[in-house]
Amino acid sequence: MGLAAPGLACSTLRLGLGLLLLCSWWYPGSAERRAPPEKIAVIGAGIGGTSAAYYLRQKFGKDVKIDVFEKGKVGGRLATLNVRGQEFESGGSVIHPLNLHMKRFVKDLGLSAVQSPSGLMGVYNGETLVYEESSWFIINMIKLIWHYGFQSLRMHMWVEDILDKFMRIYRYQSHDYAFSSVEKLLHSLGGDDYLGLFNRSLLETLQKAGFSEKFLDEIITPVMRVNYGQTTNINGFVGAVSMSCTDPGLWAVKGGNKLVCSRLLQASRSNLVSGLVMSIEEKTRTKQTGNPSKVYEVVYQTGSETHSDFYDIVLVATPLNRKMSNINFLNFDPPIEEFHQHYEPLVTTLIKGELNSFVLSSRPLNKFHLGTILTTDNPDLFINSIGLVSPVEEDSISQPKADLAHVWKIFSAAPLTKKQILKLFVSYDYVVKQSWLAYPHYTPPEKCPSIILHDRLYYLNGIEFAASAMEMSAIAGYNAALLAYHRWNGNTHMIDQEDLYERLKTEL
Repeated sequence: MGLAAPGLACSTLRLGLGLLLLCSWWYPGSAERRAPPEKIAVIGAGIGGTSAAYYLRQKFGKDVKIDVFEKGKVGGRLATLNVRGQEFESGGSVIHPLNLHMKRFVKDLGLSAVQSPSGLMGVYNGETLVYEESSWFIINMIKLIWHYGFQSLRMHMWVEDILDKFMRIYRYQSHDYAFSSVEKLLHSLGGDDYLGLFNRSLLETLQKAGFSEKFLDEIITPVMRVNYGQTTNINGFVGAVSMSCTDPGLWAVKGGNKLVCSRLLQASRSNLVSGLVMSIEEKTRTKQTGNPSKVYEVVYQTGSETHSDFYDIVLVATPLNRKMSNINFLNFDPPIEEFHQHYEPLVTTLIKGELNSFVLSSRPLNKFHLGTILTTDNPDLFINSIGLVSPVEEDSISQPKADLAHVWKIFSAAPLTKKQILKLFVSYDYVVKQSWLAYPHYTPPEKCPSIILHDRLYYLNGIEFAASAMEMSAIAGYNAALLAYHRWNGNTHMIDQEDLYERLKTEL
């Protein structure tokens, strides 16, 4: 093969450049990339905010200054409780094996994964155990079929189908596609069926699918109570997310899930500002270039001092609920929409003590081998669940023995009284409590808050009203970073594309 003649090569090059310039002139969203922003603010250092900072750094490059504001501890609702020198998970505790963002974070950030304990589970209705697992798989299958027919298998298939469609988001994001609303993101995953799940209750969805009241009361409702402190009245999509937590292979981060947040913050090379954001206001400011531009003034408080700074882009990664973050949006035209979504209260209680197994069954503790007890929707019950836990540094836990006091984690809607604790435990060494506004109160049909609050002002936490979970927040962080990047650079063809799944299927 010979080399092309120099003249022909130059002509071809000129033609190619001409076509390239022509394409960039007429193709929407393909304009020349702008200079990157000077400063970006991320408000909130939970998994959503720190993952957003991580991806913002990847997209905008090394020269952008990123400030991450956090009024409390890095990690947000990923947190641990220190109990006599040992740390226990008190917030988000388990991660699904298909949560690819969390898996990637652990791998890329040099962290270690540990398998969540797979102890035996029982369901308590306030009087007796209506279901109790065996250590033998075949016996469990016989029990499930005897009590509920093949409904547990059908439920597994239903959840698997929803998760299979959910996995499409990873391909979209790997190709840098973004969505301007939670509804459009969900629709891209499963069309009208997904939005139907989002806008109907889990109860209605499963009743129409033919699941029995007994199965819903004794199996599905207890899972909703342990994961979201609510019943089957939640929306169908978050119900499916909750049911996926019954799958095998659940895991956590050794040392605590909150380590993902601190490592993401470090990897993003962001500046952590330990302060409370009080207000955000759009201002016109003349930069060093001499040209006036629109920026956002963020006013925040550190200790007793009030400060402010200016940012080209702001991402809000904390719930815009007055009890959780009281941010005022000043002088926006039109005004920023007010959000009044209710978050469900939850109390995490850690108790080291000897469980009173006779309250739950007729057996003494040395013959009581359950590691987790879920509860049905009985108004007389004062707990959502109780289960054995181990310190975040350990790899596993052992089964309880009669002569040893173990640490139990209890979820409840209200703080436990001493009388209630003494009902559950023969004796105890200590009690440690933490109260949360843990997750949204789900009342379908849902309406998620806007992601785009203003021209360059974005809100991540609206995705929680589809489902609240670590992976959902990581997806929201990545989406907001992509959205901010594409809108800054005018890449409209990378936002809210229709038939995205069919299009990507045809790519090599």
